[in-house]
Amino acid sequence: MTKKKWMVAWIAVLALVVSACGSATKDSSTSTEGGDLLQHVKDAGVLKVGVMGTYQPYNFINEDKEMDGFDVDIAKEIAKGLDVKVEFVSQEFSGMVAGLQTGKFDMVASQMTITDDRKKEMLFSEPYITNEVKVIVTEDNTEITSVKDFAGKDIGVGLGTNDETYLRNELMPEVGEFNIRTYDDVITSLKDLDAGRIDATINNMYALRPIIEANGFKIKAVGEPVKSDQAGVAVKLGNEAFIEEVDKILADIKADGTYDEIFMKWFGEAPSDN
Repeated sequence: MTKKKWMVAWIAVLALVVSACGSATKDSSTSTEGGDLLQHVKDAGVLKVGVMGTYQPYNFINEDKEMDGFDVDIAKEIAKGLDVKVEFVSQEFSGMVAGLQTGKFDMVASQMTITDDRKKEMLFSEPYITNEVKVIVTEDNTEITSVKDFAGKDIGVGLGTNDETYLRNELMPEVGEFNIRTYDDVITSLKDLDAGRIDATINNMYALRPIIEANGFKIKAVGEPVKSDQAGVAVKLGNEAFIEEVDKILADIKADGTYDEIFMKWFGEAPSDN
């Protein structure tokens, strides 16, 4: 065989090897894309749950340095239904989607509002709570009685939340320009509101009540609810089997009264239809 023919033959062999490796890699990755979360969690024996950990009474670090709250209790029931242990992973809300996509945790149970845009990035369970969002101002504020009074004001909101999207994309075009200040946690926004560094914020009183009581903030909710949001468990796209199992567990705890007990424990009242 001439040197030239030998080189041609060698290149052809290399091409076949590269092609084979490429096909094997593609097949392997395809087999692990979506749809296997349920089996993965059961094999691991642990369900890793992404939560903010700063959103009392939904999810927060209690006096014993443990994750606690409404979302946490719901996640514990899901883990119990799956017959696995649960592990909570703290994550600022603005990085929650990225944390889910990179596998930092298996699912999110952190007041993740179900929206059409988010459905393009994540797969949601049926809603497990409905929250009414209201305008929050200082007790002595008489200028702002609804979102219609936001024009020209400084308004605080959680970074990356559905409320931020609402302010930017829906409300501002309707009522006129106002300055949006974003926060990674609720308590900092309320401190700024109480100190007069912002004029108002929007949130739900379930979330604000314990923070107001603990810090003595002189703030109040005004007007009718701005909107109602429904939160659900979120996982990566393609994991329908996992979500089907979560939905069954949620239905079971609502049917046997466990859900009502959890709701009463954290909000002091019976739930409406969720």
